[in-house]
Amino acid sequence: MTHAQTERAALCDLLDRLGPEAPTLCEGWATGDLTAHLVLRERRLDAAPGIALPFLAGYTAAVQDRIKRRHPYPELVGLVRHGPPRWTPYGLVPRLDEIVNTVELFIHHEDVRRAQAGWEPRVIPRDLQEAFWNRLRGTARLFLRKAPVGVVLRRPDGAKTAGRMAEPAVVVTGEPSELLLFAFGRQAHARVTYDGDAAAVARLQEARLGP
Repeated sequence: MTHAQTERAALCDLLDRLGPEAPTLCEGWATGDLTAHLVLRERRLDAAPGIALPFLAGYTAAVQDRIKRRHPYPELVGLVRHGPPRWTPYGLVPRLDEIVNTVELFIHHEDVRRAQAGWEPRVIPRDLQEAFWNRLRGTARLFLRKAPVGVVLRRPDGAKTAGRMAEPAVVVTGEPSELLLFAFGRQAHARVTYDGDAAAVARLQEARLGP
């Protein structure tokens, strides 16, 4: 199985176990809402652009609400578990599911896991950590473009990549999986450490980050 398939299966197992009303780290969304979001982004390509484009967000929200109302929760989880239909780009383009969905499914898996009491970080396979680090090296400046201070991401082994070039700068240290969660705006739940001016660190921890 690819890492995307592994994350998908584990996330769906967790969604089945928790039911539709459990909390998530996505503001305003319970597990039922998050599941409907995942169905939308893979099966309603007409509405997916509104996930990233604010002027289309109203249409996307309306479609997501209809998806949630029209499908019983177990059916929604089943649609996510089945994966993208073969007629979508995810099914037609080799490896696109792995390339695009590995990070998406990991982030949302942790959105559910870390919203529950008593969570602890999982052990992430080393090759997946390396894949996350490569993704960060290519996209950290995009993810952190709204940061109010400079940001440098650092792995425990000392390897670094620039997130935003500005002063004052904060060095954020953690495993690639934790740095990825930080860069996606989950600062409060990412197991990272901060080095820098205390005021700059506080501003960064409260900032809205992410794609």
